[in-house]
Amino acid sequence: MSASQSRPLPAGGSVRPITRWCTPVMHRELRDVTSFDSELADLVADMVATMYAARGVGLAANQVGVDLKVFVFDCPDDDDNQITGVVCNPVLHLPEGKDRNLEDEDEGCLSLPGAFSGCARPDRAHVTGVDETGAPVEFVGDGLLARCLQHETDHLFGTVFGDRLPERARKKLYKQHHEVADNYPDDWPVTILVDEKVIER
Repeated sequence: MSASQSRPLPAGGSVRPITRWCTPVMHRELRDVTSFDSELADLVADMVATMYAARGVGLAANQVGVDLKVFVFDCPDDDDNQITGVVCNPVLHLPEGKDRNLEDEDEGCLSLPGAFSGCARPDRAHVTGVDETGAPVEFVGDGLLARCLQHETDHLFGTVFGDRLPERARKKLYKQHHEVADNYPDDWPVTILVDEKVIER
């Protein structure tokens, strides 16, 4: 179940280092996008390149250190349709009342790489906004796509998914990340480790 506005994502960007949790820009509401110019187009292309380099399904601007409400994604829905998009200034609409069903599935974040935890979220999500050209966009999804739309919108308002976990689960998540942190250099995914060998992009 998905809106049909999926389109090819911008290409030709450069991979940027991914900003980690505990960095201030990850924990505050970001600025609205007001200029749909070449600078924004370059940022979006870089975000797409960074998302793919890190093998993620979504990426928000603050995850590359930029204080703007924009995210990109390339994510399957429950019908295995691969949905791609760019959303600026998103508004998230979630089911309420009897239509609201929670799914407690594993969730991870590229800004806390290598760590995963169950996180309960509504099984459907609807996001409206505009793309990097200012054109209106709308995405409706279920399954992983619904989780992705919620996760990335959260980022733009300063919420990481660890904020939604009980304290014990959050501590376990941080412990899991610290156990594998050496696999992710400070400028990851610009630099990645493959079989303990450094590969620079």
